[in-house]
Amino acid sequence: MEFGALIKYYRTQRGITQAELAKGICSVPHLSKIENNSKEANEETIALLLERLQISMEEMEENEEKIKVLIREFSNRINFYLKEEIEETYQKLKLIEHLIPFSKYIYIWELYKYRYLLFKGQLDEAEHQKDLLYKQKKNFSQHEDYLFRYYNAVFLILKGQFKNADDIFDTLYIDNEHEAASGEFLYHRALAKSSLEQSGHAIHFGKLALQMFMNQHNFIRILHTLMLLGINYTNSNIYEEAEECFQHIIRNAKLLKEEQLLPQIYHNMGHLQFKMKHLNESLFYYEKSLELQPNINQHYLVTLYSIGEINYFLGAKEKSIECFQEVNSLAKDLGVKKFRLLSEYYLLLMSSPVKGYKYLELKVIPFLEEENESHEDLTHYYKMLADYYSEKGMALEAVNYLNKIT
Repeated sequence: MEFGALIKYYRTQRGITQAELAKGICSVPHLSKIENNSKEANEETIALLLERLQISMEEMEENEEKIKVLIREFSNRINFYLKEEIEETYQKLKLIEHLIPFSKYIYIWELYKYRYLLFKGQLDEAEHQKDLLYKQKKNFSQHEDYLFRYYNAVFLILKGQFKNADDIFDTLYIDNEHEAASGEFLYHRALAKSSLEQSGHAIHFGKLALQMFMNQHNFIRILHTLMLLGINYTNSNIYEEAEECFQHIIRNAKLLKEEQLLPQIYHNMGHLQFKMKHLNESLFYYEKSLELQPNINQHYLVTLYSIGEINYFLGAKEKSIECFQEVNSLAKDLGVKKFRLLSEYYLLLMSSPVKGYKYLELKVIPFLEEENESHEDLTHYYKMLADYYSEKGMALEAVNYLNKIT
């Protein structure tokens, strides 16, 4: 403990002057130097000052140890993604937060608060905490500096700034190779690569993260990593491995009481089956995903759109129209232009193919290109247009969209 600063804190809190506290123990200038940490005081003097403030040396040492244990526990629980336990430890630390500034854990605690806010998805509060930490950056140890930069990369991922996050991860890996070998770091690095559609790199770092989590028996993070790997195997057309990942997660999500993952698993399995051209299986998984989604939000919208599209390809026109009408209405309510345009495209397509494909070419594709949508999405619609023009015998137009695919 920084006993000098602690003594000053309790003295001023209790309205005691330096003269009153120092009387019979030491001189006022001596106390002033102790409080400002400009003079080493012997243990007896410190004990007498604390006794007059009705605080025992033993209590302070116990608090220092308590802070140390809780900080370590807090870090472990975040790394193991134990939601309820994280909250429990956070509240214990909040109860003794007034003591932490007098310990050597002052910056670690503030950094872990930043990580906690990111974990909770409270990005406005996290940004405020980041700004506060930035002002203290010059006082950080090497490890604290690493944590600050790492958490900043996680913040950027949550803000959708994947390239900036990826750049930080690359630099951290070079500067802090030892610390950057943790499962959490490797998982987040894989996540950034996945979001940048660099599936090969995402699989590489994901497999490294998976091995680390397996060594730690970190079961929840194993599920998260398998999800990430399954998505990237799907994107890389490595279908057998992707299906194995998703089946493993389905088997274990309920055992680990991670049932909130099931809608995402089923959606991703539906996408995999669609890519494998197993349309009925794809529809089955998409519908299971939709049934389990508790809220009507953008995730619900994406799954509903996928169901409408599968029904279209299966020739179930009435079901497809019903889905796309609901998608269109929800997209307007949620302000999601992409799915408003896509649903309007399919509704037009089913009433007038000529108007539908013209709408796809003039409205949908320019929007998707401008918004830098995923290459896979664009390829899907390029191919639809290329096939349409090919059937019409319009070779130049067909080749134009085939060239966009490559």
